[in-house]
Amino acid sequence: MVAPKHVVVIGGGVIGLTAAYQLAVDGARVTLVDARRTGRGAAEVNAGWVCPAESAPVPGPGMISTSLKWMFRRDSPLYIRPSLDPQFVRFMLGMWRSCNAPAQQAGFEAHLRLAQSSGEAYDRYRADGLDFELRHDGLLMAFLEEHNLDHHRPLLELARRYDRDPQVLLGDDARVQEPQLTDRVHGAIYLPREDHLDPPALMRALHARLLELGVTIVEGAPISGARHGQGGLESITAGTEQVGGDAYVLAAGAWTGPISRLLGVPLPIRPGKGYSIDVEPYALRSSVNLSDAKVAVTPLSRNLRLAGTMEFAGLDEELNQVRIGAILRAPTAYFRDWAPPTGPVTPKAGIRPMTPDGIPVIGRLGDLTNTYVSSGHGMQGITLGPGSALSLSRLVLTGETSDVILPFAPQRFTRALVRRTPTRDLVSA
Repeated sequence: MVAPKHVVVIGGGVIGLTAAYQLAVDGARVTLVDARRTGRGAAEVNAGWVCPAESAPVPGPGMISTSLKWMFRRDSPLYIRPSLDPQFVRFMLGMWRSCNAPAQQAGFEAHLRLAQSSGEAYDRYRADGLDFELRHDGLLMAFLEEHNLDHHRPLLELARRYDRDPQVLLGDDARVQEPQLTDRVHGAIYLPREDHLDPPALMRALHARLLELGVTIVEGAPISGARHGQGGLESITAGTEQVGGDAYVLAAGAWTGPISRLLGVPLPIRPGKGYSIDVEPYALRSSVNLSDAKVAVTPLSRNLRLAGTMEFAGLDEELNQVRIGAILRAPTAYFRDWAPPTGPVTPKAGIRPMTPDGIPVIGRLGDLTNTYVSSGHGMQGITLGPGSALSLSRLVLTGETSDVILPFAPQRFTRALVRRTPTRDLVSA
């Protein structure tokens, strides 16, 4: 009998955990390594939306002018810390080149294809014994300003083609759908097929199920080196251990950039910080996107989660109280009788992995024959995780590349690169 392929997954966020789960279910022997505990950072801090119809890439028409305007507001939904670092400059130039309608439409369609089965996948997870809150209540995008709603209309026809059934509701029709909306709300787009879940509960459930499936989980083990062999990796240094396998999957979220450089195939994945704040429950019929303010509102049985902002800065999870205050105030214009919490709250920050074109990087990593990457999912890790895991497992275990991951090929960033220092240990600075 041929021994199952041993796959080492680097990263314990939602992409790493779902990849490890799918690989184990498909028969691989899996070791997962993480620099801290699994399920931390962006994995536990995000809004928990399973929202293919809201998965258009961040770069798009109007982003350049909007970002320049917001740079002068400390509480704006988007903040770009100015820097002359060449890597940062190249990243921002790449993002601005992607700020056009054709590129955004192409990326959106690629996301829709990858996420087609996400809702069913999470139902399968629960059927397999994973215990986490999952709700099929839809998503409401609420708009105070007519021009902001109109800005979203060009993407609706593509969402309809993928059976997401977006419904434009103006005036009181929006308030019929969600009675808590104030009269200030001009209109809404209701997406009845979108879901949401409890992110920390999902992370805990995946961790527990991986252990039941026999996955080895190594925590508190940052990657500090790698040994290359003939055409691929022989082992990685994770904490104090040398970890070897037949194949390697780099799924380290915002830390993918520095680790990819360590492996000799640098990828332009940079950090985009966001925040979430759990407050007292508030009665809503579905999750709500406060679209003008860029704040996500997720009703869960245990609390109400507010999440938002995008900071292009560094790999830090420091809290900015000005931006946290803006998130807490945002619902005031949208919801009746909303007042920011007066008692203590515990905001958290997480760092999303962002790419210049706003879509993930999934596939073989450069010329490393046994090494793969799945990262750069931005704010869509929950939405795109199951689809990414299915296609990646197929690629790693059979060598077959699914059509749905072709738009995400790493070669769009690595084709001009020649891997450096292929046979010696690489040690991080």
